[in-house]
Amino acid sequence: MTESGTTYDLVILGGGSGGYAAALRAATLGLSVAVVEKDKVGGTCLHRGCIPTKALLHAAEVADSAREGEQFGVRTTLEGVDMGGVNKYKDGVVDRLFKGLQGQLKARGITVIEGEGRLTSPTTVDVGGTSYTGKNVILASGSYSRSLPGLELDGHRVIASEHALTMDRVPESAVVLGGGVIGVEFASAWTSFGTKVTIVEALPRLVPAEDADCSKTLERAFRKRKIAFKTGTAFESVEVVDNGVKVTVAGGEVIEAEVLLVAVGRGPNTSGLGYEEVGVALDRGFVTVDPNTLLTSVPGVYAVGDIVPGLQLAHRGFQQGIFVAEHIAGLNPTPIDEAGIPRVTYSEPEVASVGLTEEQARDKHGEVDILNYNLGGNGKSQILKTAGFVKLVRAKDGAVVGLHMVGSRVGELIGEAQLIYNWEAYPADVAPLVHAHPTQNEALGEAHLALAGKPLHFHD
Repeated sequence: MTESGTTYDLVILGGGSGGYAAALRAATLGLSVAVVEKDKVGGTCLHRGCIPTKALLHAAEVADSAREGEQFGVRTTLEGVDMGGVNKYKDGVVDRLFKGLQGQLKARGITVIEGEGRLTSPTTVDVGGTSYTGKNVILASGSYSRSLPGLELDGHRVIASEHALTMDRVPESAVVLGGGVIGVEFASAWTSFGTKVTIVEALPRLVPAEDADCSKTLERAFRKRKIAFKTGTAFESVEVVDNGVKVTVAGGEVIEAEVLLVAVGRGPNTSGLGYEEVGVALDRGFVTVDPNTLLTSVPGVYAVGDIVPGLQLAHRGFQQGIFVAEHIAGLNPTPIDEAGIPRVTYSEPEVASVGLTEEQARDKHGEVDILNYNLGGNGKSQILKTAGFVKLVRAKDGAVVGLHMVGSRVGELIGEAQLIYNWEAYPADVAPLVHAHPTQNEALGEAHLALAGKPLHFHD
């Protein structure tokens, strides 16, 4: 480790997705880099978020396959879910990726400073009384699981997602407070494991940030899976009892369950880190930045990831970290289009989207063209026995400005969807492209064929 007193080209406060991406790119560009991390590099995404939850969801998919094998002509029985085995598998995935990341940082000569950092000037970060100086500083301190006023997390009966990931048992029943991405994913996984789940969402629909048609289709699928949900329903209180919780919602209805998972979003980790004292402007705890540079209100100090207002997604943090590293290196990178960042909810079925919802497109463009392609017309979707759709939204007779999908594994289609949106493609631009058969990817091709006036296996 480089001794304190060295001046680095870049000091990064936080080694999560945005922080380590900035470090790796900056080092590749020849900059000297130090990363300050109080826990483990990789941050929430690697250790308590994206990776372990998706491992949990894959185990849930395996459980569903075992339970439902007979419909494919394979006789199987599901004897139960061994959470010890699931956790061993999940933790193994995380550990391998963690060691790989450590190796990448070491190989590129990046100094990793272990300890809790605090910004003490526009060019210095203090760690345990030792100051580290950077010609530039990136704030990448990440986020934490929010709760509601007066709702205390005890880590046992009233839990957040990080507690849910370390449970040594499958709860018999659970109330999930919040019908956004985190709540929906845990509800899906637990249901596959055999938990009786009820989602409580204050807004009118599940995954309320997504296109309304996606919400309707997901809700229909959840009803079929017997996942109960109460939308437009406010949480009132919770009472912890000997064998679980009693959750009271609007109207005085009481729902009894073994655990209450609080999944009401994530807050920015900016308190007590010296940001305001140095002059970094905050808005409700989030760091205010120039969207064209990701510079904060303090020259030479940048911010990336979950502390910046907008989508709290690891891949957004990755791209912001790369962008800032290239900006500091003088490469003049293209500013990030927030609407062009892909979004995936890894429930069963999955929800994947990029660009504008129908409502947003109407607000921005006025007249729009809408095309809904039912996956009933897609051969691979029939093989997988999944229902859903691909929805295209385009400005009237113009480029595609939004793509929305629901169905098993549709998250794997988001790469092409992202290219279509970000390259401002017209349906006629995509229609001639050859899509392999049989794949779900064909659904994107056929949707564009239909919108270009050349429908083939079209089901509306």
